[in-house]
Amino acid sequence: MLTIAEQVYRAMRAHAEEGYPGECCGALLGRHHAEGWRVTAAVRARNARGDGSRTAYEIAPQELVAMEGEARERGLEIAGFYHSHPDHPPMWSATDLAEAHWIGCCYVITAVAEGHAGETRAFLLAGTREEDKRFEEETIRAEG
Repeated sequence: MLTIAEQVYRAMRAHAEEGYPGECCGALLGRHHAEGWRVTAAVRARNARGDGSRTAYEIAPQELVAMEGEARERGLEIAGFYHSHPDHPPMWSATDLAEAHWIGCCYVITAVAEGHAGETRAFLLAGTREEDKRFEEETIRAEG
């Protein structure tokens, strides 16, 4: 179960709409509990693949380091990452899996069609190492 604060959920979806027709991306900050991640903040990132990228995203290493620092300052951890799929379903791609390396974290995808956010889905990156990593779908609960 991925629990996301309602304002963070809305902000993530708004970012997806603002980024259209390109892919937007960012990090989710929170704490891990017995029932899964509880996300209380999100940090927008610039898509290092370029403003026009419609099929992939990348967070620059220096931006990722800054996000980790912000999480620590807030007493949180990086719980995962989010990105959008312009004019494409919110299902992970082979590229998404190949470029996902934070085992135990959530990857959230929002579909955006004609500039409007549609379905949002979450996937936990499961496994123990690169060779056996896989995405497992998680239920999203937006609250409060």
